[in-house]
Amino acid sequence: MVRSRREGVAFTVVVTVLVALGALPMLLVLALSGAPSSLLLATVLAALPVGPLVGCYLWLDRYEPEPRSLLALGLLWGGFVATAGALLVQGIGGLFVGFTEAASLAVVAPVTEEASKGAFLVLLLWLRRAELDGILDGIVYAGMVGIGFAFVENILYLAAAYNGTDGMGPGGTEALTTTFVLRCLVSPFAHPLFTTFIGVGVGIAVGSRSGAVRWLAPLGGYVLAVVTHALWNGSAFIGFGGFVVVYVVLMVPALAGMLALALWARRYEQRMLVNALGDAAHRGLLPATDIAWVVDLRARRTARAFARRHGGPEGEQAMRVYQQAAVELGFLHHRYLRGTPPPDFAVRGYDHVVLIRAVRPSIAFPGQVVPTRMSAQ
Repeated sequence: MVRSRREGVAFTVVVTVLVALGALPMLLVLALSGAPSSLLLATVLAALPVGPLVGCYLWLDRYEPEPRSLLALGLLWGGFVATAGALLVQGIGGLFVGFTEAASLAVVAPVTEEASKGAFLVLLLWLRRAELDGILDGIVYAGMVGIGFAFVENILYLAAAYNGTDGMGPGGTEALTTTFVLRCLVSPFAHPLFTTFIGVGVGIAVGSRSGAVRWLAPLGGYVLAVVTHALWNGSAFIGFGGFVVVYVVLMVPALAGMLALALWARRYEQRMLVNALGDAAHRGLLPATDIAWVVDLRARRTARAFARRHGGPEGEQAMRVYQQAAVELGFLHHRYLRGTPPPDFAVRGYDHVVLIRAVRPSIAFPGQVVPTRMSAQ
């Protein structure tokens, strides 16, 4: 457990330092991208799709919500570290190699940008593996990084379009509107989608018993992210018709497929939790009658409402703590049953069980006798 905490601190320190270092040049680049008024307008427009996109990923991440601090770090990494790293590598490469515009957009940008975004997931896999329970977690973290990256990149593109410095015309409101529609309305999911392939690879690696799969799955996800990103960027050079074809033939099916995969992963997690907690209940780690109130999302909401009616905010919070601890125990116990437990499995499992047993006497589910401690709150 001490090692796990040290790794958690190391991850937070490394990411925070890199975010701070990346923020300095990126804020300077943003400040130089246009007048304050045009930059403010670009920032507001770029922010419009951020809320809905984040909401979609949080909706997926409901069984075992990831720490909000880590999700925020993912957004910041995408917005500052990934953008700064990609610009630095592309700038150095262009200085020494002299890429053409087509090669830079269709080859160099996908390779460098997906590597800089995917580095956050690799750090998670290396230093915070305990926070990754499977494919769905990988998708959620990848989505946060992609959203952060797209937000900052969209500010730059929107400001350049308005100022007429993007090489596409004199600029102004019409150019700004076109760029906004294409980047923020038609394809706001592009960067999150590309990086999600890496997230899926990382999620597969976490649950695999094969050493080869643990290496190849993230690498394969990176290759798919680069390929889809390259095809998307390359469509800009084959005219509007080519863009529409790539959008309809590649992007929409890829998005639909990734959404289907995420929903399947969530249903799989429900079945997995039922089985894992059933085995845990058989071992006496928690009451078997509680499993349905922990696993089913609608039942969880009902239990929290019941706790709030009888115990107020404190009762609802106790119910949330109990449900979260039980879900964490379920994921951990599943990895134990699969033969892929983390090194600190025993200590973490003990902590979850202690918390479950400490909170259980103070809560009740619908149809059960409300304890005095709960009704007195």
